[in-house]
Amino acid sequence: MSDVTRIALVGASGLIGQSLIRLAVGRRDIRIIAVARREVPLPPGARMEVLVADPANWADAIAATNASVLVSALGTTWRKSGKDEAAFRSVDQDLVLACARAAKACGMRQMIAVSSAGADAGAKNFYLRVKGEVEQQLGKVGLPRLDVIRPGLLRGPRAELRPAERFGMVLSPLADLLMQGKYRKYRSVKADVVARAIVGLTREKAAGRFVFEHDAILRAARRGEAA
Repeated sequence: MSDVTRIALVGASGLIGQSLIRLAVGRRDIRIIAVARREVPLPPGARMEVLVADPANWADAIAATNASVLVSALGTTWRKSGKDEAAFRSVDQDLVLACARAAKACGMRQMIAVSSAGADAGAKNFYLRVKGEVEQQLGKVGLPRLDVIRPGLLRGPRAELRPAERFGMVLSPLADLLMQGKYRKYRSVKADVVARAIVGLTREKAAGRFVFEHDAILRAARRGEAA
């Protein structure tokens, strides 16, 4: 079917990746092919491929997806990286950029990268600085279209227990009300809303680099509703 968008997904086991996989169940307008280092949990009814490979061979796997769009939902945490800057960068920077270059090499038209609210290459915060640096470097890869999504606190079921994030989700309804004006971009957002935004962005054809913060994510999500 010519109207089916083939999406290569990296970061399939995380919150956004799992939300995107669940969203695709039963839909005829998108087909997801995940590239992962190990098998990925799939929801009932999921009809998709998972290409399992060592990250060193992901370029070949990405090419094998025959996809037109790469979605990067890759990301680790400071704790999981052992609080080691090099280990953190190896995933959130090096692997993300390697996937982008692989997408460029095999002729994909678009990359959608999940970043973070507040990403800034000049930030004092290490996490936000790395995210900002990666955004800048992705813009130099040369893909026809790059969409950067910058969500605030992500709400949704996670496989791992993150006490600080759970506490944040409890407080988020009140905190969101307090975030007005320039602070609206830090408002929390449900992971499935981000997933719908990703699908909505795959329908965009204009070339260039585009950044989506809270309100723009909500608008893109409306475009991602099933037809």
